[in-house]
Amino acid sequence: MRRRSNLQLGFALAVLGLFLLAGVFGGVIAPHDPQQQNLANTLKPPAWHADGSSAHWLGTTSLGQDVLSNLMAGARVSLLVALCAVGLSGVFGVAVGLVAGYVGGWVDAVLMRLSDIQVSIPFILLAIALIGALGPSLTNVILVIAVTNWVAYAKLVRTETARLRDRDFVRFARVSGTPWPLLFWRHLLPNVTNSVVVLVTLDIGKVIIFESGLSFLGLGVQPPTPSWGSMLADGRKYINIAYWTSLFPGVAIFVVVLCVNYAGNWLRVRLDPRAVR
Repeated sequence: MRRRSNLQLGFALAVLGLFLLAGVFGGVIAPHDPQQQNLANTLKPPAWHADGSSAHWLGTTSLGQDVLSNLMAGARVSLLVALCAVGLSGVFGVAVGLVAGYVGGWVDAVLMRLSDIQVSIPFILLAIALIGALGPSLTNVILVIAVTNWVAYAKLVRTETARLRDRDFVRFARVSGTPWPLLFWRHLLPNVTNSVVVLVTLDIGKVIIFESGLSFLGLGVQPPTPSWGSMLADGRKYINIAYWTSLFPGVAIFVVVLCVNYAGNWLRVRLDPRAVR
C-alpha cells in the first residue's frame, strides 16, 4: 500500500514538475508566441485531426493563437498567482494567529471576530467590489485572493498557539525574559510549521481555481496575457465547433489541482499518522 502511494505521489509530482517547467520556461520552449494572432489560421483542430497541422499540436483559438503556447503561458500566470497569493495570505494569517493565540483575551476576541466577518462575506462579491475599485490586473488578482484567504491560516495557527502557550518550554522562555518576537520565532512558529505547510499545499489548488474563476468572469488577468480562465471563457463560445479551445485549459486546471491536492493529502497523512487517508 505504501509503495503504491509513493508511486502515485511520484506521478503527481512529475506532472506538477512538467507544468512548473512549462510555466517557468514557456517563453523559451513554447512553439509559438502565445500572444501572436493569425486571423487566417483561426480554430484549426489539433494535429491528430484529418485537417490538423503538426505546427499546432493542440489546435488554435478563435484569434489564431496556438493553444499549446497559451497553455504554457497560462501555467505561468496560475503558478505565479498561487505562490504569491498563498505566500501573502499565509504570512499575514500566521502572524494574526500567533498574536491571537498567545495574547488571548480581548485581542483574541477582536481578531477572531474580524476573521468571522471576513468569512461571512462571499468571496465573489468581495472580489467584484475590490477589483471594481482597483481595476482588473495580475497584481490586483493576487491582492484580492490574499485579502480573502488569510482566515484559514489565522484560525489554524491561533488554535495551535493557544494549545502551546502554557507548555513548559514556552513558560520557561517567557520567565527568562525572551522578547515576544523571538519567542514567536524560536518556540511557537516551529511547532505550527507542519500544519501550515500542509494547509499551504492544499490551498494552492484552491487559489488556482479562484484565479481561473476570476479570469473566466473577466475580473482577472486581462488580454492579451493568456490565462486558463480566460481561455475557458473564450472557448465556451465555440464549444460545439472547436472543443479544444475550452477542453485543454479545463483539463490543465483539473490535472494541476488534482495533483496538488493529492500531494497535500499525502503530506498531511505523513505528518500526522492519525489523519484519515
